[in-house]
Amino acid sequence: MSDSAIDLSVFNNLKEMVGEDFIGELIDTFLDEAPQLIASMQKALPKNDVETFRRSAHSLKSNSASFGAHALSDQAKALEMLGRAGQLSQVGDKLETLSAEYKKVEEVLKRLRHDFE
Repeated sequence: MSDSAIDLSVFNNLKEMVGEDFIGELIDTFLDEAPQLIASMQKALPKNDVETFRRSAHSLKSNSASFGAHALSDQAKALEMLGRAGQLSQVGDKLETLSAEYKKVEEVLKRLRHDFE
């Protein structure tokens, strides 16, 4: 599963750190919050609300990285940098790309989550 949206070695390290009992809760929280963060960026974009956009991208970047969702984290980081630079006009289709990557991560995490039920 090397082409996975999740780096399983990072995920397994997280699972070892927090324990199998808690990893399911972390997955649930991420699957709850990530779409809200993406929606927040989508709403902030037309308003040119740089701070909300940047903060949401930053949270998504950090949360994704902790699960080993490197591509999602990298895309969120790029969006965070655009927000930090006040260059929301440069976002283009990067949010759509991020949303598509999130769907892949979501699918893998839901499969992994099933293992802890």
